[in-house]
Amino acid sequence: MTCALCGGQTTQRRVKKQHWFHKQLYVIEDVPAEVCLECGERYFHAKVLDQIDRLLATEHLVKAHLQVEVVSLPQVAVVM
Repeated sequence: MTCALCGGQTTQRRVKKQHWFHKQLYVIEDVPAEVCLECGERYFHAKVLDQIDRLLATEHLVKAHLQVEVVSLPQVAVVM
């Protein structure tokens, strides 16, 4: 597959994916994706994303709990 962002070639890999479901953030491991060898952009098949949603909608094994900070970037003028 060709990357839509940079035109590089992609390869199949298993990656970690941050996934929002019902206003909760999950980190899903071992997700199949096409990953661009040039820029790193990741592409997920719709069936894979649907599978993640179905998994999270049911009772599932939790490997670990993480604590994260949420911060806002201050509004600053950007000079270009």
